Amino acid sequence: MIMFDSLRRRTMQLDEKEDSSKRADLKAGGLMMQNNMRINNVKMVGHVPGVEVGDIFFFRIEMCIVGLHAPAMGGIDYMPVNSVGKDESLAVCIISSGGYDNEEDDTDILVYTGQGGNSRKKEKHDQKLERGNLALMNSKNKNTQIRVVRSKHDPFRHSEKIYIYDGLYRIEESWMEKAKSGFNVFKYKLRREPGQPDGISVWKMAQKWKENPATRENIIQMDLSSNVENLPVCVVNDVSKVEGPVHFNYVTGVKYLRPLSREKQLQNCKCHRVCLPGDPDCSCAQQNGGDLPYTLSGLLVKPTPILYECSSSCQYSENCRNRVTQKGIELNFEVFWTGDRGWGLRTWDPVHAGAFICEYAGEVIDETKVNIDVKEDDYIFDTSCTSEKVSRWNQGTELLEEISRGATTENTKDLPIIISAKDSGNVARFLNHSCSPNLLWQAVQYDHGDDRYPHIMFFAIKHIPPMTELTYDYGTRGAPPGFEGIFPKACKLKQCLCGSTNCRGYF
Repeated sequence: MIMFDSLRRRTMQLDEKEDSSKRADLKAGGLMMQNNMRINNVKMVGHVPGVEVGDIFFFRIEMCIVGLHAPAMGGIDYMPVNSVGKDESLAVCIISSGGYDNEEDDTDILVYTGQGGNSRKKEKHDQKLERGNLALMNSKNKNTQIRVVRSKHDPFRHSEKIYIYDGLYRIEESWMEKAKSGFNVFKYKLRREPGQPDGISVWKMAQKWKENPATRENIIQMDLSSNVENLPVCVVNDVSKVEGPVHFNYVTGVKYLRPLSREKQLQNCKCHRVCLPGDPDCSCAQQNGGDLPYTLSGLLVKPTPILYECSSSCQYSENCRNRVTQKGIELNFEVFWTGDRGWGLRTWDPVHAGAFICEYAGEVIDETKVNIDVKEDDYIFDTSCTSEKVSRWNQGTELLEEISRGATTENTKDLPIIISAKDSGNVARFLNHSCSPNLLWQAVQYDHGDDRYPHIMFFAIKHIPPMTELTYDYGTRGAPPGFEGIFPKACKLKQCLCGSTNCRGYF
């Protein structure tokens, strides 16, 4: 779904200029289907390849594209089958999204209401044993598995929903009862198959922790940031007796060891009103190649060599849509013990592809400090280590008849900046490496004019469910620009323990 959301964000960026009324998700999904980019076209009972229990979707069209749930509107997906010479239908997937009166407080039990009878445009009536209702009844009689998708309100966009694939269920019993409307409806009691990864139960736990962090089990430290961050950063250990990370000074930005170049002045926002897409006089868009870099909801549209945000002198201050990363973190993070990979980072919140995660804070190193020991190498961020994953993040824009302009290893700007988070840092120092990462880094400028030393900001490559470890690709280490021959320890490769199916064995 990386391609879908990349295409959706770019579509939204273009449509904002033209004030288009068509939804970007439907337009992106339609383009992918027209170009035969839909997968798992043949309906099937059970899991669909490529979709894991706990995966999240922000749009129903996403589930259609991956073959999880085909109907764009209906809550019951079913397929025809031939049983002993008789044509029947079996349910393959249902979505519980609040349209009917379902009972879903129990994470292993779902009491699902059948379809029909409550149309807003037609006269209400008793539900009939046909279509999806009949398919569910057949699935109960044959004891076949059904995929279940549950939904929750998006904590960052309260009018929107997030869909969570909760795994496989079986129908235990069914009956008819009178609904609040006064008409009869079908009810189906489904029980979750045992032995599956956690799905909706993770969301319920995370919600409880956000309401009261003290309810989180195995907390070592309530707030690693000591109130420096907008939200507390918990430290937890669910697997061993390790007491906590080695002490460091928690900071939210970078410290420079020497004055920055004053050759280029900081480009302050010259807009006379709030920055708007399509405004030819918007200096923010001009600095970023003609487009505002973020969607209206603050999602990064595509990676660029350097992204320019409005500075603190912006007259619209915090309300400016081109000020995202400088506002600080807005996620509920926890630092946790992974075992063989040390401490890691994850969040209690669902994360949308393109969302800002955090900055890599620490001390900027230059020629005055190159004697770095082996231990400090674990907390070094080096922009010369690039990832192929980033180059694929913007694939799909060719469907809009434009050349894909995602950052690649060829056009990423060489930057001399190296940041050490050994003595001073923030949550980013706990981001582990993965050969299949869910984050990428982006150079961002907003408070000075020296483009050689931008801020390093992390954004989500794809949708990330709560309690999923946050990782980025460290790349293959080599000497940064200007440090060849004098930075030997940073060039040593390390064994990779990410466990990804695409693991290259080292980084």
